[in-house]
Amino acid sequence: MKDDRILLAHGSGGAVSHSLISDFFLKIFTDPTLKRLDDSAVLELGSDRVAFTTDSYVVKPLFFPGGDIGRLAVCGTVNDLAMSGAEPRFISVGFVIEEGLEVSELEKILKSMAGACEEAGVPVVTGDTKVVDRGSADQIFINTAGVGYIKDGVDISGSNVKDGDAILLSGSIGDHGVAVMSKREGLAFGTPVISDCAPLNGMVKAVLDSGADVHAFRDPTRGGLASTLNEFAEQSGVAITIDESKVPISEGVLGACEMLGLDPYQVANEGKLVAAVAGKDADRALEAIRANKYGKDARIIGTAKQTDRPKVFVSTAIGTTRILDMLSGEQLPRIC
Repeated sequence: MKDDRILLAHGSGGAVSHSLISDFFLKIFTDPTLKRLDDSAVLELGSDRVAFTTDSYVVKPLFFPGGDIGRLAVCGTVNDLAMSGAEPRFISVGFVIEEGLEVSELEKILKSMAGACEEAGVPVVTGDTKVVDRGSADQIFINTAGVGYIKDGVDISGSNVKDGDAILLSGSIGDHGVAVMSKREGLAFGTPVISDCAPLNGMVKAVLDSGADVHAFRDPTRGGLASTLNEFAEQSGVAITIDESKVPISEGVLGACEMLGLDPYQVANEGKLVAAVAGKDADRALEAIRANKYGKDARIIGTAKQTDRPKVFVSTAIGTTRILDMLSGEQLPRIC
C-alpha cells in the first residue's frame, strides 16, 4: 500500500481490493466460511441451510439513469443471496445520514427501496438510522444485510466450476458503471446508457428449477466481468476462455469506454449474472435465463478447463488470444 494508507483503488473490486482482503482481513478473520469469498456465507441452522450477506452502498451521485442508491441497495443484497442459490427472504437496512440531507430526497430513496422490495418479493424487516454532523458523510450511506433459504441439493460456489463447464452471461456488460459515471461527470453520449440495476432472484430460481446442473453464479459488480471470471478461475483452479464476439456490449457503453480509455470487461454491472453450468445443460440454462425479462440478451460466452495455471483468456475477433486480467487500480470509485 502506498504510504501505508487506504486508497480509492482498494474499493475498486479489482486486484488491489483482493490484495487488501487477502493480506489483512483474511489474516485476522479466519473463519473458513468467510475464506470461501462467495457473495454470501452459507450457514447451517439445525437441519436447514441459509445464506447470509451484508453490503454497504456509498454510490455517488445518489440518483443516476436507471436507478438510485435505494434501489441499488435492495437489488445488490437480493442478488448476493441469489448468487449462492438461495431464495432471498428478509433484508435489514441501516442508514447513516448526513445533517442537511433534504427530506424529499430521503423519501424518494425509501420509496425506491420499497418498489425494489416489492419487485423482488423480499421485505425489509428491521433497520437502524444514524445522523452524523455535516461533513462527516456524503449525504447518505446505506448498509444492508440479507437472509435467504437454500434448498436441499443446491451447492453453488465460485469454487465449484468444473472442467467442461459452459460460462453463461445474462446480458450486456458495463451499463451500470457508465451510467453512474456519466451522471457524476456530466457527460453525454450519442447513445444514452441506463443502469441495469435489477433483482435477479427470479432468474436464478428459473435456472435452478430447469434442472440444469449449475455449479456457480456471480453478479459481476465492482471490477466487472473481468474480476468475476478471474475469481472463478482462482477459486476453482480452472482456465476460462471466452469468445469476444459472444460478449454483448451496447453501443453506448462501447463508445463511452473507447472515448475514456476504459475496458468494458472491467466496468461494473448491477443486473447481470455469470453462471458456470455443466456443458450438457448449457442450452437448458440459457433458455431459462432468456425467459426472464432481465435475461433476453443472454449468451453462452465461453468454457472452463481444469488447469494448474488458473487464467482467463479472450479469443478475439481477429483470431488472437489475450489474457483478461482483473482491474489493477482505481477506475470508477464509489460505483455502488
